[in-house]
Amino acid sequence: MNRFYLAKTNKAALFFAMALLPSGLAYSQVKKDTATKEKKIEEVVMIGYGTQRKEAVTGSVATVKGDALREVPSANITQALQGRTAGVDISQSSTKPGAALQIRIRGTRSLSSNSGANDPLVVLDGIPFAGSLSDISSSDIKSIDILKDASATAIYGSRGANGVILVTSNRGTKGQKPRFSYNTFTGVQTLFSKYPVMDGPKFAKLRADAGIYTNGTNESNNNNTDWQKLYYKPAMITSHDVGVSGGTEGGNYNAGISYFKQDAIVPLQNYERFSIRLALDQQVGKSFKFGFTTNTNYTETEGNGINSGAVVGYSPLVNPYNADGSLLSLMNTAGGNDNTWIYTRERLNGLGGKYVDESKIFASYNNLYGELTLPLNGLKYRLNVGLDYRTTNSGNYTGVGVFNTNPASASSAGRGNNQTYHWVLENLLTYDRTFGKHKINAVGLYSAENNRYISTYMSALNVPADFFQYYNLGQSPQADITVNPNDQIYSQTGLLSAMGRVMYTFDNKYMLTATLRADGSSRLAPGNKWHTYPAISLGWNVTNESFMQNVKALNLLKFRFGWGQTSNQAVNPYSTLGGLTVTPYNFGTTNSSGVYVNQAPNSGLGWEYSKTQNYGVDFGLFNNRLTGSVEYYRTHTFDLLANKGLPASSGLSFVTKNVAETENKGLEVSLNGLIISNPDGFSWEAGVNFYSNKNKILALSSGIDRDVNNLWFVGHNINSLYDYQYVGLWQAGDPYQNILEPGTAADVVGSIKVLYTGGYNADGTPVRAIGPDDRQIIDTAPDWQGGFNTKFSYKNFELSAVGAFQHGGVLISTLYGSASYLNRLTGRGNNVDVDYWTPENTDAYYPRPGRHLSGDNPKYSSTLAMFDASYLKIRTITLGYNVNKDFLKDLKINSFRIYVTVTNPFVFFSPYHKFSGMDPEPNSTGDQNQAVSGYQARQLVIGTNNPSTRNYLMGLNLTF
Repeated sequence: MNRFYLAKTNKAALFFAMALLPSGLAYSQVKKDTATKEKKIEEVVMIGYGTQRKEAVTGSVATVKGDALREVPSANITQALQGRTAGVDISQSSTKPGAALQIRIRGTRSLSSNSGANDPLVVLDGIPFAGSLSDISSSDIKSIDILKDASATAIYGSRGANGVILVTSNRGTKGQKPRFSYNTFTGVQTLFSKYPVMDGPKFAKLRADAGIYTNGTNESNNNNTDWQKLYYKPAMITSHDVGVSGGTEGGNYNAGISYFKQDAIVPLQNYERFSIRLALDQQVGKSFKFGFTTNTNYTETEGNGINSGAVVGYSPLVNPYNADGSLLSLMNTAGGNDNTWIYTRERLNGLGGKYVDESKIFASYNNLYGELTLPLNGLKYRLNVGLDYRTTNSGNYTGVGVFNTNPASASSAGRGNNQTYHWVLENLLTYDRTFGKHKINAVGLYSAENNRYISTYMSALNVPADFFQYYNLGQSPQADITVNPNDQIYSQTGLLSAMGRVMYTFDNKYMLTATLRADGSSRLAPGNKWHTYPAISLGWNVTNESFMQNVKALNLLKFRFGWGQTSNQAVNPYSTLGGLTVTPYNFGTTNSSGVYVNQAPNSGLGWEYSKTQNYGVDFGLFNNRLTGSVEYYRTHTFDLLANKGLPASSGLSFVTKNVAETENKGLEVSLNGLIISNPDGFSWEAGVNFYSNKNKILALSSGIDRDVNNLWFVGHNINSLYDYQYVGLWQAGDPYQNILEPGTAADVVGSIKVLYTGGYNADGTPVRAIGPDDRQIIDTAPDWQGGFNTKFSYKNFELSAVGAFQHGGVLISTLYGSASYLNRLTGRGNNVDVDYWTPENTDAYYPRPGRHLSGDNPKYSSTLAMFDASYLKIRTITLGYNVNKDFLKDLKINSFRIYVTVTNPFVFFSPYHKFSGMDPEPNSTGDQNQAVSGYQARQLVIGTNNPSTRNYLMGLNLTF
């Protein structure tokens, strides 16, 4: 197996100790601070359909304040959330501007390929949100509360099966004079590192050592072209946000507009977002209150079809310029085997109207409510209405000869449009009273939700002129216009729900929360549409017991236990009815069309269920200068959707049924320390979180223990690999080479040797050659991971840093495997810079060029893609200065802060970074940017997507 995968980072204990160091110092630096203690006790968190004092929370809830999110200037709040919360894994699935990040709360549960089957529910100001977190400006966030266990998420039923992210936006304050704010940052994105490919002399030597290809028409060993230098360029990023908030004696308001633009270091790519928001709350008399929140966005994304894959593989032996100084348009390489259209920044920018690839999205998310205080003391009725609309218009056009070695190749265009209409109606009845030592909060809900989705797409060839682009495909010849029935989609789904929750507290010591929710989904078949979810959680605040009153150092010690069930409606609409595909056929001389069954119906298709137990301890020490929590959980998910094979006589290969099981269990630790507190001098605060999630499949369909096509294996995690295990290279004189790897020594020596798992004869010889049975199941999940943040303050200066770490696991870098054609070691195209075997260099790790090939790659070269995934990464460092308030008072300014930030400044303890110089975080899904398949879409990899950037930003925050 790959030595980088096997390498154990012996410094892992060191960087974990460094992350814990601030909290370890808390005891020696502690000072009495009663005000801090009271503040902690009265802190409230959102728990869904209400709030609760943090001291009384019994479920697993994590909170991140808006101020903490704004410490990380970013395109969207998901990036600012990375590393902030234990049990919340936020990963890149794309590095293109405007791309959303993948969020997994306490692991992956579902095997379904249904989009969003493992995504958490996002709730904005109390209403399920039809958009994504990238639609919300960080300047508008008051707090984010993350519900992680079933006892906390059961109130959202099937929608909360994968966790819930509650987003609370800023609102004005009653009686507050108008307050204006302006938040901005701008800066430059630079290349974190180039793709580590060979320069001209190294590539010329590789080609000579391989002995397969010779120089093509445009190649010369005297050239040494850096194609990446001609392609990548630093790019700008900027954000502006203007807001106003205030209130009267009867209400409050908050309004704002924001603008964000991010260009890419890749040519022609950019992302632009315009946002308008408005929130209003108004009291009418003593008994009635109403309000609304509206968020409207318009975004444009351009150039997503451009990627780096071709450029990275260009031969450095080609001169990019003609004799007259003009750019070369086509290159001929590898002895005439390859002709390539050349991508450079200058050439792409010069295409003008000959190339367009854009997407324009308009979205409006609207929440309205009315709240009536009823005559019975503590009883309220509230009506929530959510009305959302989102439309996407996309278009692409490629002119004659563009991206093609044939200058007369046909032009092509495509146009798509989709709309989402979403509404939700919630009726809430709340009773909240305190009777002596008894506190009761009860909520009843009845809701209805509807989602309608429409999508169309058509394409055409031979567009008459560039200026038509994709706007009038009807101008193309009718025979060249395609309307694929599979690209025309309509679906409508609905959900009816009823929920009841009771929270009871006695004497601030004993806490109970009980929830019961029933959901009915239109996605499922009659008889399976409805399910009821119970949940219960208990809490014991030990510090309020009489026997703890003399323990002065302990401010909070609370034990929690929760159990609950949720489910996931991970079923595509109409799946229970089966599916048909339209296909053309000839009927005599007439072209006709018909339909055939492509998906078997299943009237028994039902919910995917999850049951979770959660055990937690919350604590606060030294007047709450050190606070934290420790949690252990286990989630058992069953009746998962998986494909069950059908006999060939059925005409179908499988039917989808509820047959599989998975498990997630883990440990989470969070610590926050106020180490030094001196408002007039030096202060230091820090936090660290650590978590480990063990995910595995417990069962698959029909009792099988492996599904190789989907890379699912019972007893192993969902993202496992199935591959050979690298053990070295064949050397001259190695025993049994002719048996294990048949072939002449001249061909095999220097090639990859993998683990043999078969038997041996009595004389010690292997019984067979190495083959598919020698492949191993490889678990890719990390052993543990987490994040940390720290802030130093001295008078008006602040220095803060946010980071993340991971230990163990497998990082898939397709650059070094067989999937990207960048490590073929044949000399056909440029190669990643590796130390390969030669007769003079037999201790190398990478195989001998041009020998023992499987197709275009060295045999078993997929094993070279696996690396140890450990790293410690500083995500951001920010230096800020708060202008003296006495100076601002004369200018009638409330606050003025300026800051500089650098993102991705440092990476430590990463075998992959040390070897390649690249960012050790994934940048693609397994089905992106790959020349050869072999990975699943759910698997995150490092591929030839946009390279990571290191950003230098300057910003200011102003209120007046």
